[in-house]
Parts: sequence; C-alpha cells; structure tokens
Amino acid sequence: MSHAPALDPQAPPANPLSRLAGRIDLRLGAVIEAVAAAIVLVEIVILFAGVVARYVLHAPLVWSDELASIFFLWLSMLGAVVALRRGEHMRMTALVSKVGPQTRGLLEALAIAAALAFLVMVMHPAYEYADEESFIVTPALEISNAWRASAIPVGVGLMGVFAVLRLLRLCTMRQIAITVAATAAIILAFWLAQPVFATLGKLNLVVFFLVVVAVTVFSGVPIAFCFALATFGYLALTTHTPMVVMVGRMDEGMSHLIMLAVPLFIFLGALIEMTGMAKAMIQFLASLLGHVRGGLSYVLIGAMYLVSGISGSKIADMAAIAPVLFPEMKKRGAKPGDLVALLSATGAQTETIPPSIVLITIGSVTGVSIAALFTGGMLPALVLGLCLCTVVWWRYRKEDLSGVTRYSKRQIGRFFVIALPAIALPFVIRAAVVEGVATATEVSTIGVVYSVLAGLLVYRQFDWRRLKPMLIETASLSGAIMFIVGCATAMAWGLTQSGFSTDLAQMMAGIPGGAYGFLAISIVAFIVLGCVLEGIPAIVLFGPLLFPIAAQAGVHPVHYAMVVIFAMGIGLFAPPIGVGYYGACAISKVDPNEGMKYIGGYMAALLVGLVLVAAIPWISTGFLK
Repeated sequence: MSHAPALDPQAPPANPLSRLAGRIDLRLGAVIEAVAAAIVLVEIVILFAGVVARYVLHAPLVWSDELASIFFLWLSMLGAVVALRRGEHMRMTALVSKVGPQTRGLLEALAIAAALAFLVMVMHPAYEYADEESFIVTPALEISNAWRASAIPVGVGLMGVFAVLRLLRLCTMRQIAITVAATAAIILAFWLAQPVFATLGKLNLVVFFLVVVAVTVFSGVPIAFCFALATFGYLALTTHTPMVVMVGRMDEGMSHLIMLAVPLFIFLGALIEMTGMAKAMIQFLASLLGHVRGGLSYVLIGAMYLVSGISGSKIADMAAIAPVLFPEMKKRGAKPGDLVALLSATGAQTETIPPSIVLITIGSVTGVSIAALFTGGMLPALVLGLCLCTVVWWRYRKEDLSGVTRYSKRQIGRFFVIALPAIALPFVIRAAVVEGVATATEVSTIGVVYSVLAGLLVYRQFDWRRLKPMLIETASLSGAIMFIVGCATAMAWGLTQSGFSTDLAQMMAGIPGGAYGFLAISIVAFIVLGCVLEGIPAIVLFGPLLFPIAAQAGVHPVHYAMVVIFAMGIGLFAPPIGVGYYGACAISKVDPNEGMKYIGGYMAALLVGLVLVAAIPWISTGFLK
C-alpha cells in the first residue's frame, strides 16, 4: 500500500497553482470524506436492523439488502475517490523508490496522469451505463436502478477532479507537461496501431495483459488502473465490444453484497484496537507465556491468530499488535529486524483465519461456500503457526530470562477474565456464520455492536474523537479494494471472452502429476502473483479461471483455496518485492533492511507449512460437514 507524500506547509509550492489546488482539494475532500464516512455508518445500521428484524422480531425487512446494495456501490466509488485523493490506492513502489528524486517525481506524475487518462476515457461509457440502468426498476424499493448505477459516473468524475488537483498540488509544471504529453502520445500510438493489432490475434493478450500491465505496475501506476487501462485498450482496440460493457463488468465486480463485509470488518479491526480489546488479549497471552524463552514471540504469533479472527484486515491486525507488544520485546533484547520479520511472517500465516477479507473475496468470485471457507481456514493457519514456533524456539533457545517477571496463577486468571470478552469475539463471529445465525456480511455488524458495547461497558475505553477518522480510513481502504475488484473483474471477463480460460484449462490439464502437480504449479504461480499484484487482485483475476480447473483435477475447492491463499500470502509478505513486508516495517517503524537477514528462516518455515497443507487435504477439509 502506497501513501501520499507528506505535504510540508513550509515548502515552496510545486507550481503557481499548487496553493489554490490545495485549498480546493481540502474543502472538496472534506465533503467527500464526510459523505463516505456517513455511508459506512448507514450500512452498519441497515444490516444490523435487518438481523434484528429477522432473528429477534421475526419480521424481515425485505428491502434491507437492496438498500444496502445501493449504498455499497456509492461507498465503493466514493471510497475510491478518497483513496485517490490520499494516495492510498494499492501500487507497486519497489522500483520507483529506488530511482533518483527527479525520475521518481516524473514517475509519480506519470502514475497520476495514467489514472487520469483512464478516467477521461471511461467517463462517457460510465454515463451511458447509468442512463441504460435508469429503465430498470428495483424489485423491493421499486425505484429506478439509476440511483445505484449513477455512483459510477459520479465517482469517475470526482476521481478525475482529484487526479487533476493532485497533479497540480504535488508536481511541477514541467513534470505535468512531460507526463501528460507522454501519456497522450502513448494512447495515440496505440490507437494508430489498430491495423497491426488486427493481425496479431491472441498475441494481443500478451501485448495488453502482460506487457501493458507489467510496465504500468512496475512504473508505480495504481494496480486498479493498470488492470483498467489494459482491459480498456484490449476491448477498444482489438474487439468490437462497446465500452459500456466494461463498465457493466466493473459494476458486477463491485456489487456482490457479500463484499460489503470488507468495509465492515475493516472498521471492526479499528474498533478492537481503539476499545482496548486487542491490548487485553495480548496482555493475557503475555502473562501466560512471557516467562518462557521466546515467549513474547509466541505471544505475537498467538495474538495475530486471535486478532485475525476479528478484523479480517492484515494492516489492522498488525497495527493493533505491534505498538502493544514490540516495546516489551525490545526491552528483553529482541532485535527490531527479527520482530518485523516475524510480524510479516504472521501476516502471511494468518491469511486464512476467518473472517479474512481474502476468504470472503474467494467465496464471492468463485461461488465456494463462505461458511466452508471459514471452517476450513482455522487448522491450516495453526499448522503454519506451529512451523513458525519451531523457528522461534531455535532462535531463542538461549535467551536470558533473569530479569523477566513471572506472573502468579491468580494474576494470569485476572488477565484472562479481563480478556475474556475480547477472546470470545472471534468465536462468536465464526459460530454466527457457521450455524446460520447471520450471513458473512451481517455478522460483521454483530461484531461492531459487540465491540462498541465492550468498549463502553467493559473496558470503559471509547474515544469518540477517533470515530470519524476511523470511518474515513475504512471508506478509503474499502474503496481501494473494491475498485481493484471491479477493474480485475472486467479484466477477467476480457480474458475469458478471448478464449484464454479455455487455453489455460487445456494447458493445466496437461500438467503431469495430477492434483499434486496442479497444486505445485499453483503454489509457484501465486507466490509470484502475491509479490506483484497483492492478494485480492490476484484472487479476483485468476480465481474464476483456476478454481474450475482445480475441481477437474480432483482438488477440493476449500483445500485449493487454502493453498492459494498461503502461497499468495508468502509472496505478499516476502521481501524484496512483497508490499506486505514494507507495510509491516512501516507499522513497526523499522528500517526494511534490518529485517532482511531474519526473515529467511520464517519464510522457509511458512513454505514447509504450505507443503504440509498442500500434501494433506484433511488439514483443510477435515472439519467440513
């Protein structure tokens, strides 16, 4: 995840229009952020009201899902606007960060200009799509579907405005002129090359979905816009597909109601940190294991296992744990590099703990049961956690414990009682979904209400001033995720229409070794994809293509999901390319270079665990009904 460069108020303006652009951005941005934050709250209220009406009052609100769906598309688009304004769209910055200041400035400007180019080109098709949707009447509310679909042209238009403002705020006139001219020239060159593309046939897939995506990703263009530019170019220049169809596929990707769980679980993750629930859990685990050699490292692994069962967001998990645990671990002589390496490894290890956003995404795009994924994800994460514990035991077997406090059983019991409401939450969430009390989307609102009540009544820790920033952060991260899902869905549709999925199925079917050969190839492929594309884009793009092939090869879909998620997590959190590793470093405030010499052992342990999970399907499927 990349963030906007910090603006120094004392620094001279980048160009004569910088200050004016900054003032407009500040005022308009505050309005958009307030609206997006309000929509997050409205979604929580609607879904929780639906749960109460159905399970308590036995009088279902037939319109609740429909209204939630309308607001969800608005949240996705306005959240994407907020993310673009704040520079929080997911992007690959490993290469951009290594070049000189002048080149980096040009690449930053190019990333904005490339995004702006797509927004300008897709604006008219987005308006056309919303206009066509106006003829459809929703079944429950009986209103025009344009109320929902108009979120797309409005969001595209606002993103275009903020892209222009961002260019003017952060870039010099020279940088703007060079990058805008270069972007226009590249688009013109592609348009003039249409006769050439007409002769290439399926080689166009290599040009657009390999070359264009790779060049834009490594240039630092946000990943969602890389997918969008490649798909728009392929459909516009090599097919006769109306561009309104691409907008429809984007809408389809962003409109799965199950994905509404993403923003709600992100907000839940922020709540457990703010209310002190995460701190209570960690305090209990530290009292239980703190006197053991490497004990706080075991606590870190256990805490990530428990907290991952609440928030669903890796960044939220790490942000809740690192500030609480790291100071004490440093006092005991732990090296900062080892801490960040272990934190990064646990990020990959806990990817399958329900209600993982990646699990929800897989269920949404492949049709695999969310309840089955939630059930199947617990034991594989435990296996990888035990592998990490083996490395911790070896590294800390000679740790000096002379100055470590050993808590009495009474003190441990007291810490357990304090932590009990927090420890119970992940089990409440899982039980509610598996037992059919609530859907994966609705259960997040139960978690939110539970956390608010626990913060107010049990832990007496609830900072109302942090509520608005938390809601805005939720909207921004959700928008970045959902816009990627929308663009990746359109790209996957383009690949499918080209016949690529059929060719891929035939190629994978010919792999020797049957199911295990297919799993081995998938592990290698998703480790690479995890490094480059991050988790959710890779899942949305390749999940619909590969899961049917896995079924043909005799691999259970839940087993395949676990293998794919772990492989992708290892790629995501493995340096030097994996962006999750740099996220862990940013949260821990540790130089990335310090963790490099320690992370190899942890990654090797994760690979051993992944091989075990892949080789023994029962680990993933043994507890399925």
